[in-house]
Amino acid sequence: MSFIAVEPSTPNSNPPSSATTVENDGWYIDINLPLMRDAMRLDGTVTDPRLRQAVVAAIMHVNQELADWKRDQIAAGYKTLAAVPADHIDRESVLIAHYRRAVYSTAKADMIERYRDIDSTASSLSDKKMMEWLDTAPSDQRRNAHWAIANIIGRPHMTVELI
Repeated sequence: MSFIAVEPSTPNSNPPSSATTVENDGWYIDINLPLMRDAMRLDGTVTDPRLRQAVVAAIMHVNQELADWKRDQIAAGYKTLAAVPADHIDRESVLIAHYRRAVYSTAKADMIERYRDIDSTASSLSDKKMMEWLDTAPSDQRRNAHWAIANIIGRPHMTVELI
């Protein structure tokens, strides 16, 4: 039997902003890493450098998916995502909430896929359930990201399968 202790993620009392935020392109929102950890239930097993790398990749992916839509919004005179007219929930634009969800979900899908290779042997029933969850969780997160992007650009949620 082996035991691995993982130090829980604890926020530094005065971390530099660059350590806690991934800066975006200025049009989209920056991503706060501690808020993402809390929202996506990421514990200390995900190191700060790995989280940052996954978020940077997710931002690049989501921004690319939204490139045409962003171009249209800039042409319409909107300087930032927050300036684009949209409903507000909890004093925040729903477009910002959808963007954040797209980035969070894309990053988490990537991390689940990468962490699976650490130990994917199932030695008990609970391990087997975890392996089943790991099989479906990345696709669930990618679906969430896809739907969030669809909500931003006004495209309906749709799943099509060939029979």
